[in-house]
Amino acid sequence: MPRYTWHREVQGKKLFLTFDDGPIPEVTPWVLEQLEKYQAKATFFCVGDNLVKHPEVAQLVLEAGHKLANHTQNHLKGWQTELQKYVQNVEICQQQLQNIFPSASLVKKKLFRPPYGRISKQQAAQLRDKYELIMWDVLTNDYDASLSPEKCLKKSIRYTQSGSIIVFHDSLKAKRNMMYALPRFLEHFTSLGYSFETL
Repeated sequence: MPRYTWHREVQGKKLFLTFDDGPIPEVTPWVLEQLEKYQAKATFFCVGDNLVKHPEVAQLVLEAGHKLANHTQNHLKGWQTELQKYVQNVEICQQQLQNIFPSASLVKKKLFRPPYGRISKQQAAQLRDKYELIMWDVLTNDYDASLSPEKCLKKSIRYTQSGSIIVFHDSLKAKRNMMYALPRFLEHFTSLGYSFETL
């Protein structure tokens, strides 16, 4: 699916960390602390409902120099949601983002990631003019309770290469694996001379 963004073509050693499903006070501030230790920047794909509940956490993300992006208002499954309802839900989330960060409205091409990576061709066609549809080439599976933290880290490192878009989750479900894997992932690639940038 070439019209989706799976990785970035880059010069040198650059990686793109992303975090889905936040922001929440139980996890997101901890993520920000880890990123700061390695001067790493990241893109946070936010659920709009969490933005409404925790705008102060979203503000912390921005103040630390990271980017906020759209992950629908209610974490909808594209394949199970009617076209206009899905598009409207994306727009509601975008409005929440712009309420918190007004200059976001000046960005011509906004970033959107479909929850679960599932979106219909019709939904994508409706959104593509306004949004860059961001997928990934490294899914950490940090949300998988059957996956050990050690294996989560090992697999994440194995498949990462320059230009990779890596998915972690700042969610309660992913907390155990993510809190083990993220600092070690950052340490590993920083020691190899990689930088972490926003999309």
